[in-house]
This record gives sequence, C-alpha cells and structure tokens, in this order.
Amino acid sequence: MLPNALDRFSLKNRTALVTGARREIGRAIALALASVGARLAIHHADTAEERADADAVVHEIEQGGGEARSFGQDFALADAGRSLAAAVSAWAPVDILVLNASIELPETYHTITTERFDKQIAVNLRSPLELLQDLVPPMGARGWGRVVTIGSVQQVRPHPQMMVYAGTKAAQLNWAWNLARQFGGQGVTVNNLAPGAILTARNRTQMATEGEALKQRIPAGRLGQPDDLAGAALLLCSDAGAYINGVNLYVDGGRSIA
Repeated sequence: MLPNALDRFSLKNRTALVTGARREIGRAIALALASVGARLAIHHADTAEERADADAVVHEIEQGGGEARSFGQDFALADAGRSLAAAVSAWAPVDILVLNASIELPETYHTITTERFDKQIAVNLRSPLELLQDLVPPMGARGWGRVVTIGSVQQVRPHPQMMVYAGTKAAQLNWAWNLARQFGGQGVTVNNLAPGAILTARNRTQMATEGEALKQRIPAGRLGQPDDLAGAALLLCSDAGAYINGVNLYVDGGRSIA
C-alpha cells in the first residue's frame, strides 16, 4: 500500500496562532489549518465588531469538530504582542505562528504624520516582533515550529501612497530571512507568503474602479480571493513543507513576473 502523501499535511495536536484571523485572509488560513487538525487561536483587535467576527470563526471551527478560542488584543497598544503571546501560551503552547494582522494608511509621503507612522509601525512591526521574541525560541526548544509572515507585493513594488506600509512589509520579509537562518537548525521554518491583488474589504472600493485594469496585468486574468492563500499556508505550516525555509512565496496569479 502506498503511503498517503496527505498525511504530511496533518496538524493534529499542533496549536496555531493566526493574527488578524477574524475575516478575509486570516480567516481563510485559520479555517484551513483547523481543517487538518490544528487547534486555533483566533486573534482580533478587540473591538465589538472584531469580537463578534472572531467568535463566528471559532463557532465555525467548533461546528466542524475542531477546537478554537478567540483572543482580543489591539496591536497599537504597548506590550500588545507580549500580552497576546502570554495569553495564548497559557491556553496551549504555540507551534505555528501566522503573522497576518496589519494596517495600511494610504497617503502621500510628504503628508505622513508621526501619529500615523507610529501606528503602522506598532501594528505591523512592533507587536509582531514581540510575538516572535516570545514564541519562536520555545518552538526551537521543542524542535518543531512554523512561522509564516503575510507579506505583500508592496514589499518590492511599493505604491507611492503606501510608503510606510510597504516599508513595514519589506522589513518583515527581511526578518523572515533573518530568523530562517537563526532557527532552521532547530526544526523551525520561517517563510513569507506574499499575496498579490486579493479582493478583500480593505481594497474593495479601490478594486471597484481599478480592478478591471489590474486584471490585464495579472497573467491569471483575475483578482485573487482569500481562499487562494489557504493551500500555500497549509504547505508552509505543515511537515509537507519541512524543507522550505526562508522563502518569499508569491500568491499573485503571476503579477510579480508580469
């Protein structure tokens, strides 16, 4: 009897923390990980709307026979990453960290204010760094771990009005490469998953006016959907991707080569 190659995708007895998992890309990845057995920590920014969305994701996972819990934490606050790491670790040791939560505040470079700069840095870099500092070393000590940072085509093709956001995504990619070298020998892989033009609530208004023109520059001929990220995330988070480390994987329909 041939071995089942799908067994390497199983995440049974693994715990995954997905930040910004209450909707869109984060939700799609969380549901995918839960579908192959992972226990899910669903992070949200702790507003009433986000709590309701996160609870709905938890309910969907539980209805499917899985285990999940929601954790609220505003990444703009001081020590937010450390607080979240402590709360989730008290529930279960974290084996998989998916850094999906981020914010983008479009504006021309000469109008960037300190307040808006600091908020994007806090949410996109400072709090994720705290999570990496607190959660990755224990993965290494246990001899198994997966980190997937959710990047963007902005990391190499920065939009003129997203100077800060694009810069944070470029920095995040650099961190993934750095940590991949540091922890690869301890059974921990660190990779960056870079979506292209994915149709989400964040960009739906923009895509309503620019979507058709953008499709012409995408070899696949369509905009992406959040579920398009699920398969790549499963690969990078499981034993099926155990020898993939320090990779920047585009899921963009070929836009990065067009």
